[in-house]
Amino acid sequence: MWAFLVLLGAAAVSAYPNNLAFDGHMVFRVILQNEGQVEIINSLASKMQVDFWQPDYVTLVKPKMQVDFRVEADKVFEVEHLLKENKVEYRVLINNLKTALDAQFDSKARSTSHSYEKYNTWEQIAAWTEDITAQNPDLVSRSVIGETYEGRPMYLLKLGKSGTNKKAIFMDCGFHAREWISPAFCQWFVKEAVETYGKDNVMTRLLNNLDFYVLPVLNIDGYIYTWTNDRMWRKTRSKNSGSFCIGTDPNRNFDAGWCSIGASRRPCESTYCGSAPESEKETKALADFIREHLSTIKAYLTIHSYSQLLLFPYSYAYKYPENYEELNSIASAAAKQLATLYNTEYTYGPGATTIYPAAGGSDDWAYDQGIKYSFTFELRDTGYYGFLLPESQIKPTCEETLLAVKYIANYVLDHLY
Repeated sequence: MWAFLVLLGAAAVSAYPNNLAFDGHMVFRVILQNEGQVEIINSLASKMQVDFWQPDYVTLVKPKMQVDFRVEADKVFEVEHLLKENKVEYRVLINNLKTALDAQFDSKARSTSHSYEKYNTWEQIAAWTEDITAQNPDLVSRSVIGETYEGRPMYLLKLGKSGTNKKAIFMDCGFHAREWISPAFCQWFVKEAVETYGKDNVMTRLLNNLDFYVLPVLNIDGYIYTWTNDRMWRKTRSKNSGSFCIGTDPNRNFDAGWCSIGASRRPCESTYCGSAPESEKETKALADFIREHLSTIKAYLTIHSYSQLLLFPYSYAYKYPENYEELNSIASAAAKQLATLYNTEYTYGPGATTIYPAAGGSDDWAYDQGIKYSFTFELRDTGYYGFLLPESQIKPTCEETLLAVKYIANYVLDHLY
């Protein structure tokens, strides 16, 4: 018995072989005052590998901006020296990335069973999609909308009471592999739907009158890679011809101002836009599904992290959408709803002007397809943990986000078009 427990413990720890590789890595936050200081960050990024957390690409860095980035252990001294020498205001957000990685799990011993308050592996999530469907046949059905680059099925859950002529809301999670809190929310939303149907008036009304399409993880290959090889991986895992570098940023791969701004044409960059719009099997599968269901899908929600933002179009240009006033008031009210639970403050507005421009995003694409209620959530936090939000924050993050999503869904139901 004891030998078995020891073995289990060893297996649990060795399931995360990537943590040691991040020993001594630091995450810095700098506040840049002028163009000269922006230039320092640019030259830094050209000299060494810098992983930009916020914003997600070096060309987006501008004066008066708060910038979070990770550097490897052997570069920490050089970076600190450069920042001090040039009087760049900075602080260390994460002193040792390995420690933060270890701390995101509540306990070392990992259970093989699915839990809504833990980060689940893809195997656990895939099995859960089957179980939740089998347990709730009158509310949930599962389909496959495509397969990933590495050949894995992309499961989509459809929630709602059966009815004729129902309109729908599409929600996806797990675009960027390292944003683990995102898939956790999609799972939480499904749990709340099946557990509170018939008890909670709003949820019951929503499921009676609307269908919800929920894609728990879009970038499955990348998500698996963050568990097995590199916790900080962001992109898909597709091969790029003519390059040793792997992957495309799925949220720069849609045909919405594709690759015009805030994205890279270089395969080695984290915001690589791909060889063409929808070059990725994952983004094509999602786009194909939405195109096929355009007559019924009335809202599109995509869940990312981190920064505590509620964004709407446009991100590919500094322009406002046609129904700007309406989207802005929905976002404002949804952010207020979210804050009622734990006083978590969200900033809201159009993507480009609220944070930074980024072309090829799924929210802009969906909006331009005629889905006039299109929103991107950037969940907790504002950088203290960044992508490594501890499991203890899954429940409060999901509870508060659910309030905002329910508000938006209820609004859409009252304003069908």
